[in-house]
Parts: sequence; C-alpha cells; structure tokens
Amino acid sequence: MATKIILQQEVTGLGSAGDVVEVKDGYARNYLIPRGDAIRWSRGAESQADSIKAARSARSVRDEAHAAEIKGKLEANTVNVKVRSGKDGRLYGAVTAADIASAVSETTGESIDKRTIALGNPIKALGAHEVSVKLHDEVSAKLALNVVPA
Repeated sequence: MATKIILQQEVTGLGSAGDVVEVKDGYARNYLIPRGDAIRWSRGAESQADSIKAARSARSVRDEAHAAEIKGKLEANTVNVKVRSGKDGRLYGAVTAADIASAVSETTGESIDKRTIALGNPIKALGAHEVSVKLHDEVSAKLALNVVPA
C-alpha cells in the first residue's frame, strides 16, 4: 500500500522540499516521518507544502545561469578545510558537509546548502580531496578540497 507524504527537505532519489510523493507505508512510517524528512499528506498540509516550496525557491539558486556562475567560482578555487588531526595525518572524526559549506562560504563568499554537497566516502585524512556539489537540477560542480591541520 502507498502513503502520500509531503517532503520537508530534499531526499535523494525521491524529491525536493515541498514535493508531494507516494511511498510505501513502511518507508514513510519507519524512516521518513520519524527523521523529520516528511509529513503525512492532508488537505490542510497541502498549504504547508506550498509555503515550503516558496521558501525553497527563495533560498535556492535563482536559475541555471546563476548556477553556472557559482560553478565557475567553485571550480576556480581550492577550498582549505582546517581540522584537528593526529601526528600520522589521521583526523579526529571526519570532515562533514557542514564543514565544507562553511569553508566554501569563507573562501568564495558564496553560500551553499550543506545538503547539496555529495561526499562519496567520509574524508578522514589530510590532503587533497574532491567532492561534488549539486547547484541546480542540470548543474553540478566538482569542488577541490585541501584538508589541512588546524
């Protein structure tokens, strides 16, 4: 049986914030709703979905041309992420998407949402790394990171 839900935030492979989608009951009940990623659909919640979409469009990248401009800035710079590390170059923990987003903001002056940063594997070592940033539906940027000791 399928359940209609409204996404509160972007869920990879499912949709963006404010989208009304149908998923299996167990996926909605056991995963999406408890994590706060979605709410159950109702007629009253439909207006809430509209406000979520309006907020998303206000803070998202304006259009594809603006996304391409941001992509140029991101790919032109190497972003240094300062972290605490041990003597052998291993990190205490891992570099998070929030760490990367704040470092990008400091370096380029562009504010990007941490949920648009795709970390393949956790970054747990010093040195050069590369991550992908989805700026728009059609525009993704490869971001060069340099993880350095603090």
